[in-house]
Amino acid sequence: MRDVPRGHVFLQLLVEAVSGLEVGYWTGEYSRVEDRAGVVDELTCRFCVSVSLLAKRTRLSRKDAMPRNTTSPSCSITVNLFSGKREPLQLKPKAKVLLTVVDGNQIQIHRKHHAASSITLKGLPFFNNFGDNYTIIASASGYKQSGFTPVKVTPQTPATVDLMLLPAEPGFAFHDARWDVIRQGKPYSGVLAQGAASAAAAGDRYSDLLENRLDVLACMLNIFTALQEIHLPSGTPVDYLRGVIWDDTMAGDRFFTWADPELVAQVCRSAAEGLFEPEPGAAVFHPGATRSYKQVQYGEANVQITFHEKDKQAVEGVQCVKVEFDIDYYKDRAAHALLEVLYHRLTGAATDPRQVYVLRWIAGRHAGVPDFEPPYHLV
Repeated sequence: MRDVPRGHVFLQLLVEAVSGLEVGYWTGEYSRVEDRAGVVDELTCRFCVSVSLLAKRTRLSRKDAMPRNTTSPSCSITVNLFSGKREPLQLKPKAKVLLTVVDGNQIQIHRKHHAASSITLKGLPFFNNFGDNYTIIASASGYKQSGFTPVKVTPQTPATVDLMLLPAEPGFAFHDARWDVIRQGKPYSGVLAQGAASAAAAGDRYSDLLENRLDVLACMLNIFTALQEIHLPSGTPVDYLRGVIWDDTMAGDRFFTWADPELVAQVCRSAAEGLFEPEPGAAVFHPGATRSYKQVQYGEANVQITFHEKDKQAVEGVQCVKVEFDIDYYKDRAAHALLEVLYHRLTGAATDPRQVYVLRWIAGRHAGVPDFEPPYHLV
């Protein structure tokens, strides 16, 4: 359910239910109740089935829809498919991608296999209302499903959507994330090295993650890369960090640092300017937190900065505060609470850095900003 980034929780469930009825996506992930976590998964399954039935009852087929005036303007969408290397997808010989297009009225407009990594669909209906919010879903044998909604179309401006298709079991490729590369080329290398007894000890500490805790390293590289892209009134968040806290709080979905308290003021000023929004109930979801802010620049995969101002430590003469960093799948608070926080609490799962990698890259491409390029790939 988390493979397709979406802007609205109900539309998200509706789109997945509709596509699942046809391609078995629901069946593949939700039918094996006996193999999962008992009551929790049974409730999840029942919820998904009920939404699927709702979608099936309300969905119009192409022939049942009201005929469209063929003289009315039409639109086009170009779908570009990329691999986890952030390069155009190279399909195997005879392999094809199943592309499904649904308009804002939940009418399936297109569903065909394609052998190319760039597909342009022309002659799509234009409604001049919410019907122009299209949903694009791509799937292929051996790959995870991917997609995006809403893709807004107009006759004047052809739409483009870039999607990333990962292998069914994606692995990490950290060749460009070795310590010698990071130390020479990344501005956050000093934050990673802070607190180590020597340069060699800093390298050993980092290399331990590279060898033994790949999800933690991917999480850190995702977040550091995202932090570099956040422009505060003065500098970026990385400029205020004074060292990662290397302990058992490091995980595949978050880590903590010590930071100059000026970072609090900078984030508050950015929130006043609309770059962040305060997160209510920070201490409920982040024990010990005093306040928390979530970036709102992207449709998905925004950075959350949570301050623990009661926890302090002197670092190089500066009385620093503890700061927690994570990236959430969803911008929508209801979707985040239901499909991420609650789901993780009930199942014991955690945010997957590979999923964050995909969502943030797609969101950035859609927003038209420089590509999200952490120093690793998924293969």
